Amino acid sequence: MAKEITGQQVFELLPRRKADSHKGSYGKVLCLCGSARFRGAAALAVEGALRVGAGLVTLAGVEPVIGAVAARCPECVFLPCRQSAEGGVSAQSGKAVLEKVRGMEVLLFGPGMGDTADTAALLEQLGPSAGCALVLDADGLNAAAKMDSLPRSPGLPLILTPHPGEMARLCGLTVAEVNAGREGIAAGYARAQDCVVVLKGHRTIVAGPGGEVFVNPTGGPGLSRGGSGDILAGMIAGLAAQGLSPLDAAVCGVWLHGAAADECAKRLGQYGMLPHDIFADLGAIFAAGER
Repeated sequence: MAKEITGQQVFELLPRRKADSHKGSYGKVLCLCGSARFRGAAALAVEGALRVGAGLVTLAGVEPVIGAVAARCPECVFLPCRQSAEGGVSAQSGKAVLEKVRGMEVLLFGPGMGDTADTAALLEQLGPSAGCALVLDADGLNAAAKMDSLPRSPGLPLILTPHPGEMARLCGLTVAEVNAGREGIAAGYARAQDCVVVLKGHRTIVAGPGGEVFVNPTGGPGLSRGGSGDILAGMIAGLAAQGLSPLDAAVCGVWLHGAAADECAKRLGQYGMLPHDIFADLGAIFAAGER
């Protein structure tokens, strides 16, 4: 039976920062995100990783995306990539990205990239060779669902963050079947694929490869907007980069994401709140927990 995530559990997992630490103490994340059409996805994912405390966050993206993200998050580092015909990162940039990802703790792959042949080719190239933990979201999951097996570095962590439609594609099921058996499907897939699954939706499920299953009580319909999942993926990647286990990073990420949204809804209402509004509430939650 799934255990409910609690705030006490989350703050016990989040270490206090040491006085003599520096940016190198808190991990490095490479985000391969965004396209000319979905520039905001990259901005939200990058900020999600930064706002949970990752030490260094690099965005590999095309110039229109980098321009948009740099204006919002000057703390980010940028790796300009070639643009594909569809406006996303070209597969020709795979070598440059692979060189950059070595030495990173986490590669976040997928938000806003576009469901294209270039995205699939990049995942085939980078997934097995990145040499670090891999978080797959959005178009990364869509690309993976079309492959014979999940592209990953052997023996290294893999975290998947699907919504029910993406989970259905991964499992070869219908969305209705996924929604009818969320806990069992997430747990079974996590065990079979030796990964962490974050099955998003009302009471998000977090399932680990050892049979661990958690359900998240925070969050609400105010999160039902494009961009919410991009923030969550960035948060999980940022937490994993700081040394939390993949399962703990997912547990903390989903609870904090939902708790921030709950506080945001009190300020702005579920109709009026936007995904990026939750960052202010996330900071307040960290401050209240002395983190």
